[in-house]
Amino acid sequence: MLTEDQILDFQTQGAVLLKGAFADHVAQAREAIDQNIAAPSWRERTYRPDDGGQAFFQDYVVWDQFDGYRALVKDSAMPELAARLMGSRTARIFHDHILVKEPGNSVVTPWHQDQPYYLCEGWQTVSFWVPLDPVPRERTIEYVAGSHLWGKDFKPQRFDGTDLREGDASEAVPDVDAMRDELTILGWDMEPGDAVAFDFRTLHGAPANASPSRRRVISVRWVGDDAVFADRQGPTSPAFPDLSYTPGAPFDAPDFPVLFRS
Repeated sequence: MLTEDQILDFQTQGAVLLKGAFADHVAQAREAIDQNIAAPSWRERTYRPDDGGQAFFQDYVVWDQFDGYRALVKDSAMPELAARLMGSRTARIFHDHILVKEPGNSVVTPWHQDQPYYLCEGWQTVSFWVPLDPVPRERTIEYVAGSHLWGKDFKPQRFDGTDLREGDASEAVPDVDAMRDELTILGWDMEPGDAVAFDFRTLHGAPANASPSRRRVISVRWVGDDAVFADRQGPTSPAFPDLSYTPGAPFDAPDFPVLFRS
């Protein structure tokens, strides 16, 4: 299901489109979205814009709580695809992130990397961004090609612009929109069940949803053989408050099972 060119694009560009990779799981995943919105977890975070517009629903770490999510994560080719893209013998699920921008939602997902938010780190990482609705190019998620190789972990901020960790002196995310002429920005028209696979360190962002259609997305994050617990001086997102771990130790806990091993 993966070509060598796709693996090379992922490794060099930091993001690659996988057409139709999870088309067989769209219907079940849509059912799970509805169930999840009706019964969110304690991690649920919904942004309601000040302009009175529609909500941007988010939830985390719910992949094993709803059948449609569980099937996508465990019964699809995703674990093996993750291992092959990462060049890893194993694929260990870290977490999922559910993102639903309702029609007319005005919330812009700012440019950011995922890695600095997380309680794990490593070079073998991949997220799958899987839309359950058609997403035209003008409303799709975008990526800065090659930014995962810049050797930087930018300051993590909440989507409302506040710092995730008080006193964090890390370098701020650059103004990507002001630099578009200097950068290669990747983005694609996408159909339900397509996926973008991208590295945790790849800068990415997404526009508001000014359309009359929903934009339902499941993003699933994986790590490989080299993952370790990170030493974060402050909160992580998503939070795992009951997890005890040693920074630098192998990233191995029941919350994060290995779902593929070659």
